Amino acid sequence: MLKLKKNVTLILFLMFASAMEVEAQTFKATISGILKDGKSKNIIPYANVVIKNKSDQKFIAGTITDEEGRFKLADIASGTYTIAFSSIGHQNKTQEMTIGTLNAFLDLGEIILTEDAKSLNEITVTAKSADGLSEQMDKKTFTLSNNVSQAGGSVLQAMQNLPGVTIQDGKIQLRGNDKVAVLVDGRQNAMTGFGTQTGLDNIPASAIERIEIINNPSAKYDANGNAGIINIIYKKNKQEGFNGKIGLTTGLGALWVRQENLPTIRPQYQATPKINPSISVNYRKNKLNTFLQGDWLYTQTLNRNEFATRTYADGTIINQQVKRNRTTTYTTVKTGIDWNPDEQNSFTISGYFNREKILDRGDIPYFNSNFSQRLRLWQFLEDEVKYTATGSAIYQHKFKQPGHLLNAGFNYTWHREDEKYFFTNIMPTFTGEDSFKLLSDEHVADFNLDYIKPLKQGRIETGLKLRRRTIPTNMEFFPGLNSPIDVNAGGWADYKETIPAVYANYILESNHFELEAGLRFEYVKVQYDVNPNHNTYQSDGYDYARPFPNLRFAYKINDQNKLSVFFNRRVDRPNEVDIRIFPKYDEPELLKVGNPTLRPQFTNTYELGHRLTWKKGSIFTSLYHKEIDATITRIATAVPGSTILYNIFQNAGRSYNTGAELMLQQELTSWFSFNASVAVYQNTIKAFSITNKYPVPTVYQMGEEKITSGNAKVNGMFKLPKQTQFQLSAVYLAKDIVPQGTIGARFSMDMGFKKQIQKGKGELFLNGTDILNTLKIKREIQGNGFTLKSTDYLETQVFRIGYSYKF
Repeated sequence: MLKLKKNVTLILFLMFASAMEVEAQTFKATISGILKDGKSKNIIPYANVVIKNKSDQKFIAGTITDEEGRFKLADIASGTYTIAFSSIGHQNKTQEMTIGTLNAFLDLGEIILTEDAKSLNEITVTAKSADGLSEQMDKKTFTLSNNVSQAGGSVLQAMQNLPGVTIQDGKIQLRGNDKVAVLVDGRQNAMTGFGTQTGLDNIPASAIERIEIINNPSAKYDANGNAGIINIIYKKNKQEGFNGKIGLTTGLGALWVRQENLPTIRPQYQATPKINPSISVNYRKNKLNTFLQGDWLYTQTLNRNEFATRTYADGTIINQQVKRNRTTTYTTVKTGIDWNPDEQNSFTISGYFNREKILDRGDIPYFNSNFSQRLRLWQFLEDEVKYTATGSAIYQHKFKQPGHLLNAGFNYTWHREDEKYFFTNIMPTFTGEDSFKLLSDEHVADFNLDYIKPLKQGRIETGLKLRRRTIPTNMEFFPGLNSPIDVNAGGWADYKETIPAVYANYILESNHFELEAGLRFEYVKVQYDVNPNHNTYQSDGYDYARPFPNLRFAYKINDQNKLSVFFNRRVDRPNEVDIRIFPKYDEPELLKVGNPTLRPQFTNTYELGHRLTWKKGSIFTSLYHKEIDATITRIATAVPGSTILYNIFQNAGRSYNTGAELMLQQELTSWFSFNASVAVYQNTIKAFSITNKYPVPTVYQMGEEKITSGNAKVNGMFKLPKQTQFQLSAVYLAKDIVPQGTIGARFSMDMGFKKQIQKGKGELFLNGTDILNTLKIKREIQGNGFTLKSTDYLETQVFRIGYSYKF
């Protein structure tokens, strides 16, 4: 029976799937230049400029030069053309040109007309239709509008179906690596975290237009995030007049008990409700555009339901369960104004605010080896409120040459984390009441200046950025009877970060070659001041000044084949939470503690990619290798004579990530299309030795750890009659390594229906995630004298129904 179930699952996995629809559109460019007389060098106004197909000389577009001799031809699609210039009293001139994908603006510079015959000049720029798999310097773009199987869920859930993306412990991974920089509308803010993805599971996917994945970022992006960049683009309506969209999604999760509780604890959440009303309105008139987006999310979740066994070298065995019932309310408002006083200048002022309220009710029973004796029952209530407010001001100046831009922006983010924990420590002989309070305010100010200059066969990008970030934090402990809390580990800590950076990037494209070369130079100074009475840590910090180069070279074999070679160097700086000195007591026998001596890790990445396209499909393959120095990872150690484990971030030395990736998309018929991806990689962590300082110095040594892992996704879309769509998606994640151990293989399937009603203005959907209820997380950890084996039966299966209406 088990074998049959596995076979059926495999067949389903190979035959069906569905995911985000990859954004596919024809690349278009704007051509510009200026006409001058060859003898006098004077401009030539009111001259004719005409573009025709090279093959049949069919007219494509035309214009005349303005009073300054300038011309502009917009929205010219892919293809090879001839462009002709003529003016009374001058010799006609014709050039051949081919539009390309890397540059949306091409400046032909000065076009000289004379009375003498001249040999024809040739200007070549290549173009292709973007297929979503490797467009515009390896940026992959995915729209969410047709993501039926994840509609009504969060952005984090929606990302699970993206090729190359996996989710582990609430963190995004690209190619098995969680060091991902997450941007919102091209900028970092505290909603997604500066180095973490803490808020993504509460951002409704309904508010998002598209998601961009950049595996090999150029120098114009911040250097942090060695796995790459994910850019989340919010919806923004560009229609004239007043318009908008309203929607309501509701659903239920945890419909069945997957694993019964251990004795004597409170029930698990069941039939957990999900409610998400949303509204988006926009008013555009002449030079002014205003917009407002609002979302309210209420959800109950069985956030964790982990059963574990700890076995120690002295024969001690402890069985435990970590059950966490979570209730979350999440309110988001985003608003702003776009003002275009004239054709050359524009201003955007926007604001973003959210409030996240989390109530966690947890039970952690600890039993002996045969469950005959309960050793401890730890119950907790976490009452946490997070506030985020962001204000942005952006100015753009468009020079008369199309694509010639100067952008200036200022972004300020304030984020408050207000946590209160209340514990009940039930022991065989007494009951204690303990609590703590943490208050943290994050202030981030970013100023950036960017300049873009189009060239005949490319462009130059350059700019600068300055960041100032401060995070004052205060922790207060309130111990009760026989408290296990370390009251001397509290107090205050101040995190201060200053980062000035400059960059330059050059892009060149010819008929057969593409080149992108850039250099970013960053100086980083981090100061971490801590309470002088802290029992373990003292004030610490670090600084560095480093160059971060990037290089991409591509050879176009023909219109359907392209080879690319990449190199870049990036950094992952420890986030403030990673170095935070205060222990976290939501699980009293497996404490998480930061490490202020943690240092950045630096990564060199090498990649070879190939793209093959055809009429209704494409395939992208890549081979890559990453070399990571001072690898950041969390290490658990036990203090001799105690069963408590201390999980602390450390720099573990060198590690390597080598792999291959394949992405395929194909439209088989007018009613069925699919895309699939397969990734295979080998993670290697070299042998290392570290010392966990808290609560007392403990040395841990680990030999070389290596595993070959990967993932596979098959995704398809069925277009049914009467504007109805059906999706079925499947994801398989192979066994992989985690710090000090392994995480087991996982498999899940999602499905969804969507139907357009009310002449396309209304939309109904129904979907389910993990419909087979197969997704559970298994881990095995080996430490200094202990082994930990666990399985988490958290809530993964959710069914949703929703309606939206455009007006």
